[in-house]
Amino acid sequence: MNADQVLRVKQEMCEVGKRIWMKGFCAGNEGNHSVRISGGGEDRILCTPTGVSKGFLTPEMICTVDMEGRQLADCPALAAGWKRTSEVLLHLQIYAKRADVKAVIHSHPPHATAFACAGVAVPEGIHPEAEVFLGKVKTAAYMTPSYKELGEGVCELIGPETNTVLMGSHGSVNFSKSLMDTYYKLEILDSYCRLLLLIKQVGRVNVLNPQEMKDLLVVKETFGITEPRLKNLSAVGADNAAYVAGFQ
Repeated sequence: MNADQVLRVKQEMCEVGKRIWMKGFCAGNEGNHSVRISGGGEDRILCTPTGVSKGFLTPEMICTVDMEGRQLADCPALAAGWKRTSEVLLHLQIYAKRADVKAVIHSHPPHATAFACAGVAVPEGIHPEAEVFLGKVKTAAYMTPSYKELGEGVCELIGPETNTVLMGSHGSVNFSKSLMDTYYKLEILDSYCRLLLLIKQVGRVNVLNPQEMKDLLVVKETFGITEPRLKNLSAVGADNAAYVAGFQ
């Protein structure tokens, strides 16, 4: 990327940060996001700085690191005193796992984080849009933030079709082919989890039957989205028990 292209990516990162903050997905200085770019024949990562609200980012604050997490000497943010987020290591492990991933967002969307903190798996087969755009959402066991074990636990759950993982007692991580698409996954995740909590208040839930689920996943694949659950439909909903308990 040339300098103008890098600047546009940094501006988009600031815009996405503002959206995350305004949506209430991150309070205070929480959360972080990054974009993979190419430079000098090697991948570089643009990431948010530590200690800054995502709603008040400027392009000058965006840090540049290599695939080992080292902030580069020619990084303008470093010269201005901005240091990269400590959780960029999580992002780097995801980039290493999936060459197709171009952006990562770690956030604390409240409705989704409620499931992560309660240890309740996000159920399948309830809302078509969630099935199409998120697929199965797995939850990684709790690990101390900023430790490499956090990324290892997340990466263990990532398949070629995965775009979202919840982190036990912590938050969420979304990743995709672009920063804006990654942000959309974050929005859809929290919207779906909010819907699930509202359904609890209603006191009744309808779960798609196997044929309905099969038909939906077939439609999903016509959109060019690989869906491995079609090969084992009997396993769909196997983790729903904790959520559906107590419903009529």
